[in-house]
Order: sequence, then C-alpha cells, then structure tokens
Amino acid sequence: MSDQAERNPNLDASPDVDMTRSTYVGYMEKTREYYLEAGYGNPYRWAHFADVPFTPLAKPLAESRVGLITTAAQFDPSKGDQGPGAAYNTGAKFHAVYSLSADERHDLRVSHVAYDRRHERVEDMNSYFPLQRLHEAAAAGRIGSVASRFHAVPTLRSQRKIIERDAPEILALLREDGVDVAVLTAV
Repeated sequence: MSDQAERNPNLDASPDVDMTRSTYVGYMEKTREYYLEAGYGNPYRWAHFADVPFTPLAKPLAESRVGLITTAAQFDPSKGDQGPGAAYNTGAKFHAVYSLSADERHDLRVSHVAYDRRHERVEDMNSYFPLQRLHEAAAAGRIGSVASRFHAVPTLRSQRKIIERDAPEILALLREDGVDVAVLTAV
C-alpha cells in the first residue's frame, strides 16, 4: 500500500484500475463519429479562429449586468420525450434565436442536443441553464445584475448560420439589454 493510501483510507488505490489508459470522454472524436454515422459526407469540422480578440471588463463584475445565452430548448410535450436521460430527440430542436424573461421560471430541456448521455447528468437544470444561480450571485453582490431576459441560440451544426445569422442577432440583443458580460452555456 502506498504512503498516500495509508494516510487517506478513502483513496481508491485498487490495482484493477488501469491508470495508463485515458479516462476522459473524447467529445470531439465522438462528435466526428456521430456526424459520419448520421450520414453526413464528412466528419464535423470544429470552428476555430487563429486570432481571437480579448476584451477586458470595462468595470468590475460586481457592477456589471450579466446576460445568459443558452442552447436549451423550451419544453414542448408534443415533441416526445425531453426529460433527463431522454434519447437524442432531433424533433425537439429549435431553429431560430429566442428570448424570454429572466425574471420568470422556465422549463428548458436539452434532449435536442447530441451529448454523452452515459456520463452527463442533466437532472439539475442549473447545470446547463444557471439563471437561478445568476440571480443568487446578483443578490449576494458578486455580479451587478442579471439582464431582464435571456437568449437561446439553436444548435444547428452550421458554422455559416451561426456566424452570419445567429451570432449577430445575439450580439444585437445583448447590446439592446445593456449587457456588460455574457455567459454562454451549452451541453
């Protein structure tokens, strides 16, 4: 037994665990495989930019208005199972940016997103839509305020549509809301 295991009896030092093998979930590889299995003619190509400008905050976070951008879809019972652990449900996808009040509770789901359902847990909506946590941060003075509405961007797998249509629309909405900092959450 190692010295560390002797000092910490809760440490799992089981010899049957092969730590030489990778223990991460390869999301990029899984997405490429999914794309090919779904019948697309080539693997998914991730968007990347050689030069991404950094913009420092103009004021402290405790004085900033924070906006939330999500990829979660509004629950629609007519679109099949959308609960935690539901199979991938392309019918629950949405195809245009939408905005809703950040002062109300909403039932948003993620069954329309292709994610690793074996390892991900989406029972807690705050894990993919932390609006409640942002309100708590504002009440505690960690952020200045929460924007009056949140915005949702579709997951359509089209870099062109995101760059040419959705991103400019989201930016305009955030500016309209007077947002200083935006949090983007996605599964």
